[in-house]
Amino acid sequence: MPTENLKIVAEAGHELTGSLEMPTGLVRGAALFAHCFTCTKQSKAAVSVARALAAEGIATLRFDFTGLGGSEGDFGRAGFAVDVSDLVAAAEHLLERFSHPILLVGHSLGGAAVLAAAREIGLERVAAIATIGAPSDVPHVLHNIDGDIEAIRTNGEGAVKIGGREFCLGRDFIEKVENIDLLKEVESLRKPLLFLHSPTDAIVGIEHAGALFQSAKHPKSFVSLEGADHLLLKEEDAEFAARVIAGWAHRYLPLRDDWPMPEVGIVARTGHGKFGTEVHTGSHQFVADEPKSYGGDDTGPTPYDLLNASLGTCTAMTMKMYADRKGWPLEGVSVHVTHERKHEEVCDHVEAMVEGKQMQSLNRAISMRGDALDDTQRAKLMEIADKCPVHRTLEGVLHVHTQET
Repeated sequence: MPTENLKIVAEAGHELTGSLEMPTGLVRGAALFAHCFTCTKQSKAAVSVARALAAEGIATLRFDFTGLGGSEGDFGRAGFAVDVSDLVAAAEHLLERFSHPILLVGHSLGGAAVLAAAREIGLERVAAIATIGAPSDVPHVLHNIDGDIEAIRTNGEGAVKIGGREFCLGRDFIEKVENIDLLKEVESLRKPLLFLHSPTDAIVGIEHAGALFQSAKHPKSFVSLEGADHLLLKEEDAEFAARVIAGWAHRYLPLRDDWPMPEVGIVARTGHGKFGTEVHTGSHQFVADEPKSYGGDDTGPTPYDLLNASLGTCTAMTMKMYADRKGWPLEGVSVHVTHERKHEEVCDHVEAMVEGKQMQSLNRAISMRGDALDDTQRAKLMEIADKCPVHRTLEGVLHVHTQET
């Protein structure tokens, strides 16, 4: 996916680093991802979810909270309230650029943060909210801190370890973590909510998901991440969560009104990758691209793949239609089409070339399934393959007329 690196100015004036994952095609909406406690925007969950959403046409911003990753500021004196203000600043950046209500997604404490930040962002500007392994009470994170919390309250600051990493926490951090009633916030949201949680989560127990779900009002959904650990360290767990969120988000980030849906033909419109191009028919849309070896993002078939596909699909459809009409026992057709650019180098009829034109060919290999088909039926179906409409168009007299509109 095309990735834009950007800077966001936090409420306190320092810079937050972010990575915006853009669809290779057109944008149907935008999402903001909040990473887990002491993680960064490079966590497996952050990257997997952001890229899965981008593949669905949802531009997704993942960023580092204050004092983490590449962001400026002092993590040890920030606390939960600062995380919320960071989210508001990042959301403002997205809303200014994309103008439509956005999807909020948060992992672990980042999940609690998006739930708490939604009201400050503006509920009318939030399309929906999804969380992964989120705690139902924010002070729960203090249990995962290896250090003397009471000494920090007394002395004002102290050294601790979180996830094996050393930090210096201040009294403000502790107090800002404690002063939030998350369940009350969730109860008042009344926005579409999706809670994903592992029943074997050893850091934030499944009871937290139950409490959040019970407090939330409909529409709300719960998905069990069976077998996953809290950080989604297994690639398949992170990708599963990403696919679920991306599929769920479709309902709340509908197609934009300005997308081209032509009554006839297709419309191809450039997207955000080097070659990524959105293709629209009257009722469908998909992305065409080039492979990474050609500098593309490999997020869709190439133009020549589509040319081969037009011949292959039309051939299969025509053969099946003919067999159905005749009542013949054709069980299925497989058509393999390849494109050859310099056909004159391997063929023996170069005299047929038009001067100044390169001779190319489409090579088609057809396999029919159906043991009850006799030889006569098979021969006739091969003859019918050459009469499919796309075949006739490609071998007929074809003009391409171009005009600027």
